[in-house]
Amino acid sequence: MNESRKSRMDCFVRFAAGFFLVLFLRMSCPLLAAAQTARIQHFPNPDKELLQQAQAAMDKKDYAAAAEAYRRYVADRPDDAYGHFQLGYAYTALDRHAEATAEYRKAVALDPSMAAAQMNLGLALLEKEPAAAVEPLRKAANLLPDQARPKFLLGWALERSGQLAPAIEQYELAEKIDFKTFDIHFALGRALLASQHAAEAEAEFRQALEGKPDSKASRLGLAESLLLQKKLEPAAEQLGEYLKSQPDDAENRLRRAQILADLGKYDDALAELDRAEATAPATLATLKLRADLCTELKQYPEAISALQKAVAQAPKDAELHARLGHELLEQRQYPPAAHEFGIAFQLDPRMTPALRNWISAQFMAENYSAALGGLDLFEKREAATDGTRFVRAVCYDKLGRDAEALDAYQKFLAQHAGTNDDQYFEASARARILKRESKAKGKK
Repeated sequence: MNESRKSRMDCFVRFAAGFFLVLFLRMSCPLLAAAQTARIQHFPNPDKELLQQAQAAMDKKDYAAAAEAYRRYVADRPDDAYGHFQLGYAYTALDRHAEATAEYRKAVALDPSMAAAQMNLGLALLEKEPAAAVEPLRKAANLLPDQARPKFLLGWALERSGQLAPAIEQYELAEKIDFKTFDIHFALGRALLASQHAAEAEAEFRQALEGKPDSKASRLGLAESLLLQKKLEPAAEQLGEYLKSQPDDAENRLRRAQILADLGKYDDALAELDRAEATAPATLATLKLRADLCTELKQYPEAISALQKAVAQAPKDAELHARLGHELLEQRQYPPAAHEFGIAFQLDPRMTPALRNWISAQFMAENYSAALGGLDLFEKREAATDGTRFVRAVCYDKLGRDAEALDAYQKFLAQHAGTNDDQYFEASARARILKRESKAKGKK
């Protein structure tokens, strides 16, 4: 019933990726605006009137007019880093990202010490080219050593480009400067989790939740970090808290049901599974888990029903057919059990256990000829056992093949000597009777 670690991680990463896309959009504009104000205060203005016109347009959020004014400005002064920076900002506000990126590149080429331009170039690249964003963000972080946000953004760029260890280092540096910011704790928690440092990730997610108790992503991250530490009880509790705010998240309801099942809380797990299937159609995973839970709770008809639905969804799954066959066999539904084992063996002829169970089902259904045929095939794969010898003897006996039955009983008894169980006594009795009958026939 245990869900794989990779599957759980994939689920969390998918959720967190969407969260961080929103985070990127939320924080990019404030960063750009702050940088713009700083440059106006500290840079000389060769054409005060044109720049004032551009700034007035910016203040009114008329970014098209501002872009036109700055474009005219840099046309006359192509070596002015400030003008290129401001034009890039206007293009960013207009969602003209390629042009904005080009202007930020010109600005940093002209003035590598312009921290705001390095920062905004990194932000412009971060969404689609995180690896390319690393260098300008590193320069911004170096230019602004006492500020947490450049280090945070550098960490994000490193993380998104697959460099987890240096990303964690930058997040930790940002955290030392600004311990209270939710974004930093959450990002560090996520990076630590992806690096399998679950205990450290747990601490960061708890800090994130202190700052923002309603953060669904942090709650999910905390649950994941607990799971990786095999702290199943608190993980189930955190997922339960998360699901209060996300009641329609069937995928994570299934995860919680699996955890509860692992804890042996089968009734609770089944109730969680019911809630999952109330908001989304039953999937192969939910049907398999339902079958497991119903079997544990001795609700065998429900287990069989769930497996039948699962087989309908995955008719080529040999293991699933074999599993359904086993449940049917346990409930003494021998013909349908034999049918399922037969399908399983046809789908995967390597499944010798399915063949063995098919023989058992045919035998219990009194299809002795079929059982003998199965035994012949089985014993080409594996050596005869006490069980197969006994079944073979009984099949011959039931079919009236007395000589073969007597020989089979004797072989069974020779291997089974000294074991006084029911099969031994039955075989002994039938062997004596068949011997007497054989002698009687001989005298006639």
